[in-house]
Amino acid sequence: MQTEHIKSLFLKYKEPDLNHRYITNKHLAPLLENMSYKLHVETIGNSVLNNPIHGIKIGCGDKRILMWSQMHGNESTTTKALFDLLNTLLSGDSSVNHILNNCTLYIIPILSPDGAQAYTRINANQVDLNRDAQELTQPESNVLRDAFNAFKPHYCYNLHGQRTIFSVGKTNKPATVSFLAPAQDEACTITPNRKVAMEVIGVMNKVLQEVIPNQVGVYDDAFNINCVGDTFQSENTPTILFEAGHYHNDYGREETRRFIYMAYIASLDYISKNDVSGVNYESYLKIPENEKCFLDIIIKNAKIIRGENEIITDIGIQYQEKLIDKKVHFIPKVERIENLDTFYAHKIIQANKRTVFNLKGELLEVDNEIDFVMIDNEKISLLVK
Repeated sequence: MQTEHIKSLFLKYKEPDLNHRYITNKHLAPLLENMSYKLHVETIGNSVLNNPIHGIKIGCGDKRILMWSQMHGNESTTTKALFDLLNTLLSGDSSVNHILNNCTLYIIPILSPDGAQAYTRINANQVDLNRDAQELTQPESNVLRDAFNAFKPHYCYNLHGQRTIFSVGKTNKPATVSFLAPAQDEACTITPNRKVAMEVIGVMNKVLQEVIPNQVGVYDDAFNINCVGDTFQSENTPTILFEAGHYHNDYGREETRRFIYMAYIASLDYISKNDVSGVNYESYLKIPENEKCFLDIIIKNAKIIRGENEIITDIGIQYQEKLIDKKVHFIPKVERIENLDTFYAHKIIQANKRTVFNLKGELLEVDNEIDFVMIDNEKISLLVK
């Protein structure tokens, strides 16, 4: 499918009722009710706090694909894109009918509804579900495991979001979308089913390079059997980790949502049309590995007074995501005061060797939360616009 056509599908079928970063069961309920007349929606279990976990089945093909999102409740971009995908598949658009005819998708849109409601990575028992694949101590972990066992997927899509700190290699390019074909043993052997996952990732990368060149990365594949992706891969099911990252000025992740949707469509189109063998896996190996080279803001060449000394250095600001009145706010926090020549930033402020203060006229310190700075007499906002 041509990239321009995928872009046009997104514009037609983007779900208008899902926006920004805070997505919970409450937001999905009316959408699922509307869709229940067209596809199979069921409650497949409950969370620690007894919130329902939903499963959605769509398609009638032989190729089975299991997709789950918001295993970490504060990673919602892939969930928004799932509903854009569902709208597309339910539209009757002739250009996607082959996906439904050749594939059956089973989608868990929010695996951690308690984490989604609280906007946290962990569940209500303070457990990271992505480290519970072996012990299965949490009800949400067992819901996913049961779905995997019952559906017997040929592919797994493990859908996540990543912080703004990640770069594509050591470059001034944010990792807007990242992937991983997880390892299935300590040696990180490139096994036949990893090759299948790699081949599909290569297809998605090719499409994304047309819209976000040099902004796609892969994660280090160090093996951890406690992670869900590594566990499913070790059971010989090709598994793909998706990570929705930062795009310029897109803290609400609406642009990244589009790129994730494009990856969904490109991969499902490819799987539906091909018997993926893994023979074309090598393009995956050319995708750069992510590094942690970004801060949200760097104030360059700031004058800092330390006792009787004046030094010229940099101030690094990282946003802390906080849920306030059911909306995600980005709180600027001083992360580093040091030479930051080895870092990049999503925004650069030049202090030009002037002193930087807070609004009370005090010097900045690491861990300060601060919305504005004064550079001489100039008041500068650090807030997300």
